[in-house]
Amino acid sequence: MSEVTDIVEGSIPEEQDVSNNITYPEKTEELLKEEVVGETEKMVTETVDEDGDVVEETTEVTRKTVKRTMKITETSSTTKTTTMTTPAKLYGKDLSEYDEVDVDALLAQLSPEEINILAKEVDPDDNFLPPDQRCSYECVKSPTGPLDRKKLIEHINKEAVETPDQPEFEPYIKGTVRGKKWVPPPRDEREIEAEEQIAIDLGDEYEQALTDATQEEIIDLAAILGFHSMMNQDQYHASLLNKGQPVGLGWDGITKSTQQKLYPMDPPNDTDIDESIKRVKNDDVKLIELNLNNIKNISDEKFEQLFVALPQNEHLEVLSLTNVGLTDKTALLLAEAIEKSKTLRVLNVETNFISPPVIVTLVKALLKCRTIEEFRASNQRSSVLGNKIEMEITDLVEQNTSLLRLGLHLEFNDARHRVAAHLQRNIDRSGRQRRVGHFGRNYTVGVWQYKSFED
Repeated sequence: MSEVTDIVEGSIPEEQDVSNNITYPEKTEELLKEEVVGETEKMVTETVDEDGDVVEETTEVTRKTVKRTMKITETSSTTKTTTMTTPAKLYGKDLSEYDEVDVDALLAQLSPEEINILAKEVDPDDNFLPPDQRCSYECVKSPTGPLDRKKLIEHINKEAVETPDQPEFEPYIKGTVRGKKWVPPPRDEREIEAEEQIAIDLGDEYEQALTDATQEEIIDLAAILGFHSMMNQDQYHASLLNKGQPVGLGWDGITKSTQQKLYPMDPPNDTDIDESIKRVKNDDVKLIELNLNNIKNISDEKFEQLFVALPQNEHLEVLSLTNVGLTDKTALLLAEAIEKSKTLRVLNVETNFISPPVIVTLVKALLKCRTIEEFRASNQRSSVLGNKIEMEITDLVEQNTSLLRLGLHLEFNDARHRVAAHLQRNIDRSGRQRRVGHFGRNYTVGVWQYKSFED
């Protein structure tokens, strides 16, 4: 058994990680058999004696060979590991020696030329620096004048037009194919046979009817069968309404877009705000619906006056405040007014600047009102409410037994399904209550009509 762990001097730096895993098997020789083999050879030589006669001489040579049979056995192995550690170095020194070096003092000793050279070699990865300071490229050309973008674009276009095109190595020749032309692979014969075998036998009667049919009749048949992609909307609606096909719009006709119907613009909302607030305060019997939609110049003071007078009103049923610049401050006042309202049934605050938490406050106020059947608050400043807000609105709606319609865009399916199911239950419940009280109201009306008729 022997071990080899020699390290050549100078081949490995000092204090460097080196791992030598060397394996040397031990060999053992064992004598199994020894044989001695003898071989005899005869050599005949002819010589001539003094008298001139030929004499033959015979010589016998005996060779002995010893044959030995040996067995080599490998028994075990040895491993030796040598580990050496060398720290990182820079210019022959350890990096730890540079920790106490004052970089500012070194930079102060450099000349401006040396600083420029150093700046070109270093490219800091700092996003706060402008690109001209992070890039090693430096334009030493002095500017010729102020930047004129229009003249610069004209100069670039002029250079592009005046620069000649690179000549082609091979001129274009019409009809000449250069390179390998793509040839589609041959189709399978079984597919071709299957297509040829597909045939519909409609019978002589239907074949003759389709052959003799006019183009308008075929279009009507396509509309009846629901082939919408084979015709435009005018042809389809004309076939269903039996108005006759438009002239020039057959199968070969040019499809034109339908002219849009022009509707007159909605007149501006000329509702007198001060007069409306006064009528709400005075509890006007004729004021059942108040529409302030699209009025831009309503101040917060007027909103506050309206919402303060709203709880004392007992005849207003519909309040519409769409696109009036309603903010969170005024919407919170509206929520307080809703809690004390007694007759309000429909409330519309769409297209305003109400945040999602304030919308939750408005929906929570509906629980105390118990008279509002329809609430609309979509298209606000925040288009997405979020999962948390939608779940809070869903929980509040499920506690409300009087709400029948909700105008809010809910993104999550769980919230939409739960709200829709609860509103449907409220609608069914209100329908049963109306059917129960239907006969009593009719009887009362009938008595009143009878008395008035007698009068």
